[in-house]
Amino acid sequence: MQTLPDHTLLDQALLADTFLDEYSLDHTFLDQKMTLKMPHLTRSLRRNPSAVKPLLAGLLGAWLATHTINVFGDPDRASQTALTRVSPYAQTVTNVADQLWEWAELGYLETQSSALLQDTLAEAGFEVSAGIGGISTAFTASFGSGAPVIGIMGEFDALPGISQAAVPYAEAVEGKPSGHACGHNLFGAGSLGAALAVKDWLEASGQPGTVRFYGTPAEEGGSGKVYLVRAGAFDDVDVALHWHPGDDNTASPSSTLANKSAKFRFSGVSSHAAAGPERGRSALDAIEAMNFMVNLLREHVPEETRIHYVITEGGIAPNVVPNFAESFYYVRHPNAGVLATLWDRVIATAEAAALGTGTTLKYEVIHGNHSVLPNEVLARVAYGHLVALGGPRYDGADQAFAVEIAKTLPSGRYQPGSESVVEPFAITQSKGSTDVGDVSWNVPTVGLGTATFVPGTGLHTWQAVATGGTPLAHKGTLLAAEVLAATAIDLLSQPDLVTAATVEFNDRRGPDFAYVPLLGDRDPPLDYRR
Repeated sequence: MQTLPDHTLLDQALLADTFLDEYSLDHTFLDQKMTLKMPHLTRSLRRNPSAVKPLLAGLLGAWLATHTINVFGDPDRASQTALTRVSPYAQTVTNVADQLWEWAELGYLETQSSALLQDTLAEAGFEVSAGIGGISTAFTASFGSGAPVIGIMGEFDALPGISQAAVPYAEAVEGKPSGHACGHNLFGAGSLGAALAVKDWLEASGQPGTVRFYGTPAEEGGSGKVYLVRAGAFDDVDVALHWHPGDDNTASPSSTLANKSAKFRFSGVSSHAAAGPERGRSALDAIEAMNFMVNLLREHVPEETRIHYVITEGGIAPNVVPNFAESFYYVRHPNAGVLATLWDRVIATAEAAALGTGTTLKYEVIHGNHSVLPNEVLARVAYGHLVALGGPRYDGADQAFAVEIAKTLPSGRYQPGSESVVEPFAITQSKGSTDVGDVSWNVPTVGLGTATFVPGTGLHTWQAVATGGTPLAHKGTLLAAEVLAATAIDLLSQPDLVTAATVEFNDRRGPDFAYVPLLGDRDPPLDYRR
């Protein structure tokens, strides 16, 4: 049996005590008045919030008493076998990751990327349902039958305006204006590997249950998963799994910022900027007036708030008063209720800008994501497998790449072995946002991250694009696939674990919770990247 270091916090008494407490993250993620009931609230004991704390403590204590030793090294344990089952698919995973990296398709435009994932899963015997939720690149691929249903989410959209070759220095690729700066090529490929490994286990074990891969497009500002949740694609899922590429190894339960965005479009009157400026009404002036007011607003919002924007169109010729201009805004806060009040204030600045400049305003909400609802029961399971495996280890070529690219990072140097460290278990609050949040308020959800990038690398940077196209990134991707597979098999083979996770899920949401999408009832913005 493998002995764990003290910092893993996997002491059974501590775990049981943790669940008798009010959770370390409070219940203020969502204003529960912003509600619209969803099917999970009326579904049997799996969604019944009554007597949650005693039941949760009892279930978790019983599970730990019989399984904690096994999680960390018993060769007879079912999921332990799965930790080696991703290896037959290693070449498939790396090939898919590299191909997605080459295509670098933007949100809702990931035609080739989605087709490659669908074809790979169909060839492995999965039943594919394409075009779900009214989105051509969204799909599910299912294997098995009956409950529990374990969903594994995979993303595959790239980011615009961040072209980069797979080299340790800044070098754009001609004719390729987008890049996988958030590592979604790895995300999609790693989740694919996990689904294939779980399928093999289901076949070999004869165990009832279903593994379902979710092809989820347009995470970057398109809220693809929100539309799938809204369409009922997750209604029969018992637990949803995901992961994300990064620069460290962690499976701690973490929340995110709720996020809402819109494009603000101002229309004015063109005129000659020198010969007849008094005849013009500048749409660009409206953009600048709005931006000025929003920047003043920053002093008077809660400190957890994040507001950022770009001007997407502001005119072409300086001697023409622009009759059209557009900006694209994001507003974020951990609490969706607070976010709603901030959003109203930003809208007010846009309306005031139009009034003051004699222009007209139209705005279009593009996306909206809830914060992630953590689940500590599930996170402990994933964390146990991550600790048992350890972080990725670089070979000589990886280390040489890491040394060179680290020179461009804030630290300036690569510390050998830093990629293998597994971060201590701790409940955390992220500054990022993800449409996984909406899934997590409807289905018990767990995620993890692995060091696919050199420690110190930031997401949405050229360094992330560069590293994501190298063998160095494959190691963390395969690690994530194995942890996801092991966690999914635990859930398929241990119903008490699913029950404990569901009890915590209901407790965190509260008895009166119901779900309302932050983006409202709009259709998917399929052209937002065009």
